[in-house]
Amino acid sequence: MDTVKDEEPDEQDQEEAAVEEDDSEEDDDSLASEELDEIDEPEKGDDGAELDVIKSYLHEISHTSLLTFEEEQILAEKIEKGDEKARQQMIEANLRLVVNIGKRYLNRGLPLADIIEEGNIGLMKAVEKFDYKKGFRFSTYASWWIRQSIERAIINQTKTIRLPVHVAEHINRFLSTSEMLIQELGREPSLKEIADRLNISTEDVEDLKKLIRRTYSLETPVGDKEANILMDIIADNTIMSPSQMAEGISMREEIDKWLIQLSDKQREVICLRFGLEGQEAMTLEEIGNRFGLTRERIRQIEVIALGKLRSIIAKKSIKRDEVL
Repeated sequence: MDTVKDEEPDEQDQEEAAVEEDDSEEDDDSLASEELDEIDEPEKGDDGAELDVIKSYLHEISHTSLLTFEEEQILAEKIEKGDEKARQQMIEANLRLVVNIGKRYLNRGLPLADIIEEGNIGLMKAVEKFDYKKGFRFSTYASWWIRQSIERAIINQTKTIRLPVHVAEHINRFLSTSEMLIQELGREPSLKEIADRLNISTEDVEDLKKLIRRTYSLETPVGDKEANILMDIIADNTIMSPSQMAEGISMREEIDKWLIQLSDKQREVICLRFGLEGQEAMTLEEIGNRFGLTRERIRQIEVIALGKLRSIIAKKSIKRDEVL
């Protein structure tokens, strides 16, 4: 599979990062207990001993004070001069931000320990690239790098979805252009700025962003044992015809066609469960709360919907490895 290179944030990501920054400040002393509640059931691959280590880590970082804007500026100036102690302090003060962001990626193919590790790598990269003279909060800037590092690891390490070469090339151009722009502008570039630099439409840029996020959302494990992923469940082992490949039918278009054949509630449950159609992936319990239904009832709707999708796709003669 083609490796996805570093992307840079746009204005939508900047807004999301600002929300995450506010959340981290509100969580301060209560972060550890909240995070411990969310990892009572280990991610596949997290054994008991590893879970104990993670809990200990969360307790430890919960006692590190958050930085004010002025403190960030002082540390960043020292870091620019090569002060390793200041660099370490900046990293440690933002470790809980990694956890706050990382918990959103549970059950997407990586154990929690790996999610935190990848997020910390993104945090360290943000420390290296942060330009305090631009006047931005470091936590806002770092949020994007943390998310990007985790998402890239999910795409690269699951190694299940294979992108066509021409699609991977477009994604890599988008990522490298975004990175250049953020360094030039000192902020996350807008869709229009990226589009102008690439000489493509803003709609095409938005499609590339959605494709990057769709790639790992299709890897979300499903079912009580979480042994399968959405594309494994609905694609089976049927084959796509050469004529369909020649017509260049994209998986996104196919998925949209399949979803239309479900009932409104089934379609919404599937979209919420797997982060499709611009939705955030949600747990069965979260979806149940949204509809005012029990977790078990949502699970039943999901099972019926996935059964319908299997039948639909079997008739279409689609093979998963050939489509993506």
